[in-house]
Amino acid sequence: MRRDLDFGDEAEAPIIDAHELIQPGGKIDPDELRARVEEAREDESPMPRVEFRLQGDLKEARLDKYLTTRVRFLSRNQLQQIIDSGGATVNGKLAKSSTKLKKGDTLRLAIPAPPSSEVVPEEIVIEVLYEDDHLIVLNKAPGIIVHPARAELDGTLINALAWHFAHNSSGSLSEVGKDLARPGVVHRLDRDTSGCIVFAKDEETHWKLGSQFEKRTVDKRYLAVVHGWVEPEAMVIDRPIGPHPSRVKGYREKMVVRHDDLGKPSVTICRVRERYRLHDRAVGDQQFSLIELELKTGRTHQIRVHLSDAGWPIVGDDMYGGRAF
Repeated sequence: MRRDLDFGDEAEAPIIDAHELIQPGGKIDPDELRARVEEAREDESPMPRVEFRLQGDLKEARLDKYLTTRVRFLSRNQLQQIIDSGGATVNGKLAKSSTKLKKGDTLRLAIPAPPSSEVVPEEIVIEVLYEDDHLIVLNKAPGIIVHPARAELDGTLINALAWHFAHNSSGSLSEVGKDLARPGVVHRLDRDTSGCIVFAKDEETHWKLGSQFEKRTVDKRYLAVVHGWVEPEAMVIDRPIGPHPSRVKGYREKMVVRHDDLGKPSVTICRVRERYRLHDRAVGDQQFSLIELELKTGRTHQIRVHLSDAGWPIVGDDMYGGRAF
């Protein structure tokens, strides 16, 4: 769901009191909450805010975990993106996903308008590595994005899978995330990254896979060719990552290493596989390295940001300083 989000002034935003929607047992009706949000939404006004006043002892200490149990029509990943883009406050101050909550706190969450949820099937060639009744694994090609976004509503893997299930295979993708045009999506790969990607075909599998990614029990490894003679043979890059401080066009999608409250812990393990010297090149770099990368966290553009910050941008990654080969 990564989009350019303009939350607007909270002081002028419509406020939905979540406590008016509490059902017997303390749960909030997700359909009624969503209906109230859409009813309050106006084109020219700031995004509606949902307000929660914490009146009892909490089992969920973190902000994102608390909201996951209250705003059930958004996944935890979607909530984290809203929070960490500046869409949540606790007692009037901007909060992070990891903000700890206590009795007496008042929190407000902005609810962005969902993109179109209609997925149009498209006959796009995909390579299926594995499929059963519960999940499907693809070998993602470079140059294609995983799911529709505001600027690109077609030409995605989700469009390709809609065609696949209509013509080549039984079943369908999980309904989780369907309202945001990302059914079955439990993780993503960047547009220009190739490799294995898994999609869930039912709700139970979706939550189980999502839990594995959230708990970081999934072993995620990548290969990248970078500029420079990387040394030492193995290293750990442990540098927090957050959104680029500039919101002007060209920087809104960028992430950077930052050591303030918006920087989230990010750890990448690097191992050199090969190094190359190209003495016959008249211009440009002559030294390159092939490195294996293991992610211990899963931040947006994590590998690209860490390698660029370390002085070894990925070849061809013009957003982060890597020139084409």
